[in-house]
Amino acid sequence: QLQLVESGGGLVQPGGSLRLSCSASGGSLDHYAIGWFRQAPGREREGVSVINAPRRDDRSFHTESVRGRFTISRDNDKKTVNLQMDNLKLEDTGVYYCAAAEYYFGLEVDGYDYWGRGTQVSVSS
Repeated sequence: QLQLVESGGGLVQPGGSLRLSCSASGGSLDHYAIGWFRQAPGREREGVSVINAPRRDDRSFHTESVRGRFTISRDNDKKTVNLQMDNLKLEDTGVYYCAAAEYYFGLEVDGYDYWGRGTQVSVSS
């Protein structure tokens, strides 16, 4: 059973940066599309960024609200999938989750098979 763990969350001022990492046990992240999702208080979980499995095409894309500010990438040495978040805004606050999908490539919650427990990102002045 694949188990995912997120790290790197924290408190940052608007305009600041954070880098989140997703690591796995019980399997390899390379076999899956990896997505990052977030959930703000009182709101539904939303897809932020996704990177496809290398055995397919390793494409990535982001939801419109973070495009140009967030970058998703794989670190093959550390066996992690990272989400670099720059120019953070107040509305980026939430719990960020990484998730793995064996057969799906997209930002729909229902497409994912495995989930981490999340890491808190707070953007506040």
